Amino acid sequence: MKKNKLYIAVAGNIGVGKTTLTRMLGERLGWKTFYERVLDNPYLSDFYGDMKRWSFHLQVFFLSNRFIDQKQITDWPDSCIQDRSIYEDVEIFAYTLHKNGNMTDVDYQNYQDLFAVMVSYLRKPDLIIYLRSTVDNLLKHIQKRGREYEKTIDPDYLAELNEAYEAWIERAKKDNFKVIVFDMNQRDFEHNEEDFNILYHSIKELESQTWIKGV
Repeated sequence: MKKNKLYIAVAGNIGVGKTTLTRMLGERLGWKTFYERVLDNPYLSDFYGDMKRWSFHLQVFFLSNRFIDQKQITDWPDSCIQDRSIYEDVEIFAYTLHKNGNMTDVDYQNYQDLFAVMVSYLRKPDLIIYLRSTVDNLLKHIQKRGREYEKTIDPDYLAELNEAYEAWIERAKKDNFKVIVFDMNQRDFEHNEEDFNILYHSIKELESQTWIKGV
């Protein structure tokens, strides 16, 4: 049986476990993985110190690098899985920064226009896995991984990002994106094989379905 070529996006807030899940699924499925460029981002430390000063620079860096990855995903001949999609840049982070007054109206409009041009050339994910978590759990994971620039993250900022994620996921469903919501407050895919298999078998089922893209 011919398997579908799939593009899976793992979505969720800072510290929720996207990179770990991307790695685990990639290893189990034998798929190419694409990771968010965090450690080599020259703006992150400055951003957490002064969001208003560096928000536009940071978001443009993420967007441009994500576009490079998304173009590779579009051209990749086989299935792949990505740690955070390009949609989250505009729907979650730029949106929240603008709402809080940390990105000007002009910068936000320019950012949205740039995103609209980019995304028109790219492939949409066949499945979004949204990892949902409370702020308390996010903070525990953030402290555990010990990135210096993340130690000052405001819990209220994480809460606002959570709200933006919930609103985006509902819009994505209405826009006919296939979404799995995985509650990290109740499950642990990293340490519980049964929880991990919920996601793994959902992907394998989608991979074997008979369907025609665009229909």
